[in-house]
Amino acid sequence: NKVQIKTPEQIEKMRKAGLVVGETLEVLRVAARPGVTLLELDAIAEDSIRSRGGVPSFKGYHGFPGSICASVDEVVVHGIPGSRVLAEGDIISIDCGAIVEGWHGDAAITVAMGSVPEKVSELMRVTEESMWHGIAAARLGGRVTDISHAIETYVDSQGDYGILEDFSGHGIGTEMHMEPSVFNYGKPGKGAKLQRGIALAVEPMLTLGGPAVTTLDDDWTVVTDDGSWAAHFEHTFALTSDGAWVLTALDGGEEMLGKLGVPWGGH
Repeated sequence: NKVQIKTPEQIEKMRKAGLVVGETLEVLRVAARPGVTLLELDAIAEDSIRSRGGVPSFKGYHGFPGSICASVDEVVVHGIPGSRVLAEGDIISIDCGAIVEGWHGDAAITVAMGSVPEKVSELMRVTEESMWHGIAAARLGGRVTDISHAIETYVDSQGDYGILEDFSGHGIGTEMHMEPSVFNYGKPGKGAKLQRGIALAVEPMLTLGGPAVTTLDDDWTVVTDDGSWAAHFEHTFALTSDGAWVLTALDGGEEMLGKLGVPWGGH
């Protein structure tokens, strides 16, 4: 249960993996459009990851068949890429991971296919913003649930959304999922200490309805019980002596953390 603490050199290696993930998600953001199948996106993702010197961390993970999780509309997370064709008005959450030199990066985006109702675009905005508020709450000497509390507080300030309770962010490093868990709700000041060299994946999952979800018979696909649509955003960050460095963001998170008025730990 020990939290893996990284040296600055190891964080540099994680940045390489993070950039492979971040660049791949940008490719997928453009590729995801009406008429494209989830399998086509998966092939694009695998090619992008491998061409950048990475290995898809999802492929074969506990038997998962894809290089991405592709979760459409009421599917919250862990959707298996199959023959489904994206349609105008859908939203798709794409979760992507890569390994470079033994180190992991993990991130997710939600993308709308053409125009969607305002409540759906708001769901996406609030999910993404809550992730950044969570990362911005990570300070040296703080605790992991400071992140959880910041996410929940922001979400509650924006409206009535369901916050998934059964799924969380996580530590990351030489494995994709490590201690500690990073939940998207809770009281601050608890859990592992936020110290220099900790690396965490922060990933709020919000629904337009309730937080109750069911895993389908494929043992992967997680859907909302009430059929409401869901969004999912994720970034991997490390804490340096200066602050948070968002390893899967192309700019390292400098712009968004600057907007939120917190020090940036990257270079």
